Amino acid sequence: MAMAESSFAGSTPSGADLQRHFGASAADNITGYRSFEAGSFKFRRDEYFAHIQWPGGIHQMPIDVFLRALMRDVAWGFFYGTVNFDTVFGTINYYGEVDMFAGKTNEAFTSVGRDFTERFQSDELMATFKDMVSDWTNEGYDPFAAPQETGVPWGSKNGDNEEAISRERVTAKRMVGLPGDTPVRTDDNGFPVNRMFADVEQDQPEFHVEPGFEDEFSAFNLFSYLSRSDVTWNPSVCSVVNESLFCPTSEEFILPVEHGNDRCEWFLQLSDEIIWTIKDGSTGRYRAQVIAKAGDICCMPADIRHQGFSNKRSMLLVWENGSPKIPDLIREGKAPNVAVQF
Repeated sequence: MAMAESSFAGSTPSGADLQRHFGASAADNITGYRSFEAGSFKFRRDEYFAHIQWPGGIHQMPIDVFLRALMRDVAWGFFYGTVNFDTVFGTINYYGEVDMFAGKTNEAFTSVGRDFTERFQSDELMATFKDMVSDWTNEGYDPFAAPQETGVPWGSKNGDNEEAISRERVTAKRMVGLPGDTPVRTDDNGFPVNRMFADVEQDQPEFHVEPGFEDEFSAFNLFSYLSRSDVTWNPSVCSVVNESLFCPTSEEFILPVEHGNDRCEWFLQLSDEIIWTIKDGSTGRYRAQVIAKAGDICCMPADIRHQGFSNKRSMLLVWENGSPKIPDLIREGKAPNVAVQF
């Protein structure tokens, strides 16, 4: 298959230049998996690893690590800012366009000019990512689930798990539970209480609404809602006030990516504990470790990347400012990288 034109070290064309080649092979005679191309990048998997190739470089990742990261990039629509699959490979969201890179956020690559970046139309790259996660996910394996709650991704091609990988991220328009909005989770609509949250109270608040305001008021037990989450590390939009988004989530094991946000991001630890590893967003140098216990609040600056570790399934409230103006303001130096300056 023909390769698209591209160049080394920070090439990020836009607009009419984003004519990219996409392709997929037939199933491999030995492993049964298809291989994929997106622009100058090639992707292949075997029984244990994902193999990524670009002009001038190759990289390998354990297939479980790659699939968990790929699943989040798909489910989040490339998310805010940078999604580092690991220390080498990832994507950067420009909201309509997206960079796919190798080594761009790794000082060892950039210091010798060996980083590589290529820009794509978001919907075109997303189609390839969806095909890849579908083909490479075997029956019984759920890349959204905690390791103790799913099978293994290893081995040759063995069926699929379309039900798991086609979950849609919850994005409430106003608030969970309001008429016509995302419903509260219950046993009846397919959300049983998770094994690690058996002690969470399931009582719901009692409220009485003045006639005429039935569509304007609701209340629900957030702890109960999160105790019924069937995925990990997948923040869902549960309430919206203008551009202020509350995105709670349940966390177990490891955040599958190193997330480099393009804006400040507030974390409120609702239960248990998460240990956060903080690195410089551009170089990957370690900057801090944060131990967040129930009730703790921290703000991640816009120039770092973070990865969380949660031994016991915990509850986390992520507070996002969804304004599309913030990334440009930060890049132009018109907004700070931190939320508070002392």
